Amino acid sequence: MKTANRTPYQLTFGILSVAVASFALMQSMTVPVLSTIETEFKTDQATVTWVLTAYLLSASVFTPIIGRLGDTYGKHRMLVISMVFLSLGSLTAALAPTIGILIAGRVLTGVGGGVLPIAFGIIRDELPSHRVAGAAGFVSSLMAVGFGAGIVIAGPIAEGLGFRWLFWIPFIVTVAAAIAAWLFVPESPVRTPGRVPMLPAVLMASWLVALLLGLSQAPKWGWTSPEILGLITAAAILLVVWVWVENHETVPLIDMRMMRLKGVWTANLVALLVGFCMYAMFGFLPQFLQTPESAGYGFGASTAESGYLILPNAIASFICGIAAAPITQRVGAKAVVVVGGIVGSAGLGAMVFAHDQHWQILVINGVVGFGIGFVFSSLAPLILAAVPAHQSGAASGMNANIRTIGGSIGTAVMSTIVTSHAGSTGFPEESGYLTGFAMLAVVMLVAGLAGLLIPAARRRVDIETEELEARSAAERRVPVTA
Repeated sequence: MKTANRTPYQLTFGILSVAVASFALMQSMTVPVLSTIETEFKTDQATVTWVLTAYLLSASVFTPIIGRLGDTYGKHRMLVISMVFLSLGSLTAALAPTIGILIAGRVLTGVGGGVLPIAFGIIRDELPSHRVAGAAGFVSSLMAVGFGAGIVIAGPIAEGLGFRWLFWIPFIVTVAAAIAAWLFVPESPVRTPGRVPMLPAVLMASWLVALLLGLSQAPKWGWTSPEILGLITAAAILLVVWVWVENHETVPLIDMRMMRLKGVWTANLVALLVGFCMYAMFGFLPQFLQTPESAGYGFGASTAESGYLILPNAIASFICGIAAAPITQRVGAKAVVVVGGIVGSAGLGAMVFAHDQHWQILVINGVVGFGIGFVFSSLAPLILAAVPAHQSGAASGMNANIRTIGGSIGTAVMSTIVTSHAGSTGFPEESGYLTGFAMLAVVMLVAGLAGLLIPAARRRVDIETEELEARSAAERRVPVTA
């Protein structure tokens, strides 16, 4: 229960925003400089790709686990721990003498992915009811803003200060944010009693690692190779076992009944599809722009120049984070998700036909940024509105995780499409990129149409009434009927 001596919610919200923005930036800042890292450490492309893959695997495994730990042991504590891992990972990468140590640092950074579900949980606990949807939407949009901004600023930082400052700067920021979180963010009054089950945690980590490893390596090993087929099969089997175990746990890691709620699974479906598009676009658009004009397309842009061409995407996503709350109050979050998907699809589709001039790339990136920004800024409030307060961390963590899984699938599929159109110049043919962008436009449109399945958000008073009834029934040890 909030008291007068608790930290002003505005300060709490500011600290959470810095924490989430830092994590979002660290997702993408290495994307434009992988070739630089490859040269610096005298390694090969297959090895340097693990700078991204290791981070992706780590974040996918630990994000929902830390969200659940926050619901059980306290969100303040797990927020600080997540920030510490972000700091340690950045420091390790900044000082890394070898590519192996750098990859280990990225694994530590991925553990810090728990800041996202923890932030959503604290927002729900600490902010006034009428501020929750807007604040959650803004923080969610920071993921899209940070991802785009990371690509934009990576070039100038690497060219001006050296690539290691891509890790030193996040280290400095996250240390300051961790100290601020420790001193000022209040402990959550909402807890889920009971232990954190280890078997479901191990099973979830196992199927995620098998799935994401298979998807990330499929373009190189071949989709029909025995290794990839074995990993995908193992992931499917482990997933089934994990769901069965969760359904039979007294206190599950992820409540499968919660995941079956229409408001949850529909929002997760949209997150999967939009994550597919966002990661694939940001992963390959810089390569498209940096391709020399002698290949018949591209601009021969430098790392910094390609970042500037993507800048409108980050700006548009930031605007969406601010504008989404008043818009959703008028038309509803569901409508914003649907419109965002359609707008994003239109932008990606336009890339197929208009990509020869700088102004076209700038305008298209702005349109896509508005589409993705509006979708992401609306999903978080929908998730929080669909679940009880004590499940907010686990539900938000799985939604963020599913977004990452979608990104892994999208990146793998886009890579397969682009590399299958090998050109005589040593660069992929233009048709490979255009086919990929067309595919992303279709997936984004499907995401918008999937938004039609999302139920209208319930009133917060109804949710709080259900929570009180459930808590009272639990105290009386009387089962609650739907």
